[in-house]
Amino acid sequence: MVKNSFIAIISEKRGSVEFQVVNFTNKIRRLTSHLEFHKKDYLSQRGLRKILGKRERLLAYLSKKNRVRYKELIVRLDIRE
Repeated sequence: MVKNSFIAIISEKRGSVEFQVVNFTNKIRRLTSHLEFHKKDYLSQRGLRKILGKRERLLAYLSKKNRVRYKELIVRLDIRE
């Protein structure tokens, strides 16, 4: 998961884009590990695709509004651009 110090900083701004992306990233990692054991759980696969799309849209919004915050978040979460 994500480092606790980073979560503490982000959780102060509950409605921020960064907080939402961190929550989606944690959900994605949980669902990915779940799907490694339950390969035929198609409802969870659908849910994972929906969450991936939401995170992608939020990251696109953040990259347009503030490129520096976007780059910092990508590095902290260790996800691809």
